[in-house]
Amino acid sequence: MGGRKPTGVLVLHIACLLCGATLCLPTPKISDYDVDGGRDLDIFDINEEAGLNLVEGDIVLDERQTRNSIIGDEYRWPKTIPYYMEDDLEINAKGVILKAFEQYRLKTCIDFKPWNGEANYISIFKGGGCFSSVGNRRVGKQRLSIGRNCDRIATIEHEFLHALGFWHEQSRADRDDYVNIMWDRISDGKEHNFNTYNDTTSSSLGVPYDYGSMMHYSKNAFRNGTEPTIVTKISAFSDVIGQRMEFSDSDLLKLHRLYNCSQASTFLDSCDFERENICGMVQGPGDKADWVRVAKAAGGPDTDYSNMGKCTGSGYFMHFSTGPANTGDRALLESRLLYPKRGYQCLQFFYYNSADPKDTLKIYVREYDKANPNGTLRFIKTIDGSPQDLWQLHHVSLDVKTKFRVVFEGTKQGSGNPAGGMSLDDINLSETTCPEFIWRVKNFRQVMETTPTNTSIFSPPFTSKEGYTFQMQLYPSGRAGYPGELSAYAHLVAREGDTGQKWPCPWKQITMMLMDQHPHIQKRMSNQRSVTTDPNMKATDSSQFFWDDPRKVGFEVTHTDGSKYFRGPGTGTPVYLTHLRAKSRDFIKGGDAIFLLTMEDVSHLTVTQPQPSTTVPPSNSTTAPYDSTTAPSVAPSVPPSNSTTAPSDSTTAPSDSTTAPSDACLNVECLNDGVCVVDEGKVMCRCAVGDDWWYYGDKCQYKGSVMDKTNLALASSLSVLGVMLVVTLVSVICVKKKYKKHSDGNSVVMAKIYNTEKM
Repeated sequence: MGGRKPTGVLVLHIACLLCGATLCLPTPKISDYDVDGGRDLDIFDINEEAGLNLVEGDIVLDERQTRNSIIGDEYRWPKTIPYYMEDDLEINAKGVILKAFEQYRLKTCIDFKPWNGEANYISIFKGGGCFSSVGNRRVGKQRLSIGRNCDRIATIEHEFLHALGFWHEQSRADRDDYVNIMWDRISDGKEHNFNTYNDTTSSSLGVPYDYGSMMHYSKNAFRNGTEPTIVTKISAFSDVIGQRMEFSDSDLLKLHRLYNCSQASTFLDSCDFERENICGMVQGPGDKADWVRVAKAAGGPDTDYSNMGKCTGSGYFMHFSTGPANTGDRALLESRLLYPKRGYQCLQFFYYNSADPKDTLKIYVREYDKANPNGTLRFIKTIDGSPQDLWQLHHVSLDVKTKFRVVFEGTKQGSGNPAGGMSLDDINLSETTCPEFIWRVKNFRQVMETTPTNTSIFSPPFTSKEGYTFQMQLYPSGRAGYPGELSAYAHLVAREGDTGQKWPCPWKQITMMLMDQHPHIQKRMSNQRSVTTDPNMKATDSSQFFWDDPRKVGFEVTHTDGSKYFRGPGTGTPVYLTHLRAKSRDFIKGGDAIFLLTMEDVSHLTVTQPQPSTTVPPSNSTTAPYDSTTAPSVAPSVPPSNSTTAPSDSTTAPSDSTTAPSDACLNVECLNDGVCVVDEGKVMCRCAVGDDWWYYGDKCQYKGSVMDKTNLALASSLSVLGVMLVVTLVSVICVKKKYKKHSDGNSVVMAKIYNTEKM
C-alpha cells in the first residue's frame, strides 16, 4: 500500500466529494421520502405500535405450546422449506424476502421453494407487524408476518429463524451470567418478555452466549423511559446487542447443529491464502511463469488485503511478478475442482495491479465433461483498469453447468515497471448473482468525521441493464436531527435525449449495501436496504407520480466532469446505519468503504404466486395472535437432534395423471384437509400425509400414525407373549402334578419297605 496521504490531500478529496455532489443545488420539486417515517424502529417497536402483545415481542404460540414445552425433531422443517407469498405483501418486501432466502442458501444448508402441495408450508403475509411461530407447528399453513417497516433483510431472517425453531438469545438459561435485566425500567405488563427458559428442557446447542446474535434484544427493548432495560456485564457490548444486519457466526453455528448442515447450498469456495496449501489451487499446465504466495511484493502491494498487515506471521496473497518475465509469458492459477448446481455463479476477488498497463489479467473457466475429460478452457473476461496503488474489488459473472475450475491467467505484454506485477487476494465463489455496481468511498472514516450534518455525497450515476439510471445519496454525518447516523437514499437519474424508458418507472428494486469486507463471504455481516419504484406512488401532497421521469419531477445538476443530468427525488432512510456499527467489523478497510449497488426488475412479483393444482388454496381463516398477557409463557429452545438427517419432505409431488379438481368434485366431501382430485377419470380424495401420520378412507375420515403401528405391533407381541406364558404355566403345573403323583407312589413303597424291615 502507498504511504499515508498528506492531510491537505484528504481535505481536498473530501471537498471535491462535497462540492461535486451537493453545493449550489436547486430545491427539488418533490421532497425525499423516508421509508421508515424517519424513525429507527426495531421489530418489537413495530409490533408494539401495531397493538400486538406477543410472547417475547414477536412470537405466536398456538394452543399446544405451554410454558417450558419441549420442541423435538418433529418440529424441524425439511431442509428445503415450501413457502407461499400472499398477495397482500408489499412488492419491496417480496423482493427482500427472496434476498433473505439467498443468504440462507449461501450460509446454511436451508433452502426454500415455492409451495407445491406439501402438507406443511410457510405462508408469508402482511400482518400488523413482524412475527412468527417457533418451529414447524405441522398445522399445514403456518403464517409468518412481514408487515409495514418489516422489510429489512435482517428482520426477515430473524423471523425465519423463529420459524426454523429458534428463540431469542436473551431467553437462555444462562442469560444472567452475561447481562443484567433492569426490571424497574421495563414497561408495565412487558416483564414476561424477559423470562428465561429451563435448560433441563431445552438447549442452546452448546454455543456460548452471543452478544452479536441477530436474535438478541437491543439494550432499549420494552423500556418505559430513556434508560436501557438490558445492561451487558461487559460494557463494550452495550451497543452491540440488538444488531439487525446479518447472521452472526453463532447464529449460523446453531442453525448448522440443529439441522445437521455439512455444507451451504450455494457456496462454492473461499480463499485468503493464509494456509500454505493455497486452498487447493494449482499452477496451470503450459505456463512459463508462476503465481507465488507472498506477504509483500517489491512493486506493491506492501500488505495483503485480508489482514492489511495487522497480524504478525500472517497476511499472504498470490503474486505474479511480471518484471523478470519475458514478453508473452503466462502464469496460470487454477482453483480446485468445483461442482455447480445452479448453472450461474459469481466470482469475487481483490486485485492489486502494479504491472505495466499493457499486461493483462484474464478470467477463464476450465470445463470438464465426458467429451473433454482433461478440461477445455473457455474465456470469460479481461479485467480492465490501469495500475493503481490499492486493492480493487472485482466481480465476474459465470454460467458454468459442469465440473470446472476457475483460471486466472496473467500475461506479460509490456516492458514497464521491472518490480511490478499482479496480485490476488480474498477470492470468493458462490452460485449467486453478482452485484451490478461498486461505489468505493475513500478515506471514509475521515469523511464521516469531517462532513457537516445534513450534507450529502453522491455515487456516480449507474445504468442498469433495463436502461434506467440511478444514484445513491449518502449523508456521512446523517440528515438534520440524526447525528451519529449514516443516511442513505436512492434517486433515479435521466439525461436529455434518454429514450426507451417507461415512466413512471415500474417495479425496479434498488439495493444499497455497505459491504462487510471480511475475507470469507459466509462470515460477512453487510448492511443493506432496498427500495422499490412503485409506478402508482404519488408524491406527498401532490398529484405527481413520485417515480416519474426525473426531467419532469426532478432538477438539473452538474456532474464533476461538467456533464448535466436530471436527478429525481430520493427514497431511503435517515437511519441506514449508526457510526458505531459502521466503524465495527470490516465495513471500513484500508480507510475505505465499499457500497455494492444493484437495480433489479421485480415486476414478476406483482403476479399472484401460482397455487398447486391439486391442493386447496391457502385460506385466511388463521386466527390472529392471542393476547400474550394472559399467558406470558416462554418456551424453550429446540434441543439438539440425535439423528443425522433432517426430516424429509412430507408429501410427494402429484403424478402427471392427476388433474385439477373439476365439477365432479363439487359433491365430494374430503375431511381432515383432504383434497378432491380426478385421477385417471376417477373422483377420489387425496388425503393429507405427514412424516409420521396419515389420513385414510374414502373421505380421509380415519387417521393412522407410526405410533399406531408401534402400538399394534406391541399389542401383538404382548398377546403372543401372553399365550406363551399360559402354555408354559400349564406345562409346569402338569409336570408338577405328575412329579407329585410319582413322588407319592414312591413314598408308599418306601413306607412298606421300612415297615417290613422293622418287623
